[in-house]
Amino acid sequence: MNCDYIKFLEHTADAYIEVCGESLERAFELAGLALFEVMTDTSKVEPRVARVIEDKGFDLESALYRWLEDLLIEYGRSNLVFSQIRVEHVTREGDEYAFKALCLGDYFDPEKHEARTEVKAVTYSLMEISQSDGKWMFRFVLDI
Repeated sequence: MNCDYIKFLEHTADAYIEVCGESLERAFELAGLALFEVMTDTSKVEPRVARVIEDKGFDLESALYRWLEDLLIEYGRSNLVFSQIRVEHVTREGDEYAFKALCLGDYFDPEKHEARTEVKAVTYSLMEISQSDGKWMFRFVLDI
């Protein structure tokens, strides 16, 4: 399986995304970047502001959901879009999965950043998580 990519899949109304990472952490990073790529051209977002995002999910699917939701909440609260994400860990702690990431970006400015599509919410619709040969593939839908 070729890995380390973000792919936008066909969907009638929403953003359907597939990411593949060489590790669970890399797949989380790519999923976060894909969220912001729906909203803007992340290559034009300078890493001026840092935020640490840390949370837990009751299983891996809910951890992915919470991760994307936490990023979306940070955008809604502070108008920050991220272009660099380093997930320090995604680890199983008992029955939960905990994650922690350092996210770098800038405040969205329509003078500097392309306005693409507003993401309204993260969903569990069509969510898939699979692992093969140590590589992780996620599929998820963002409500736009």
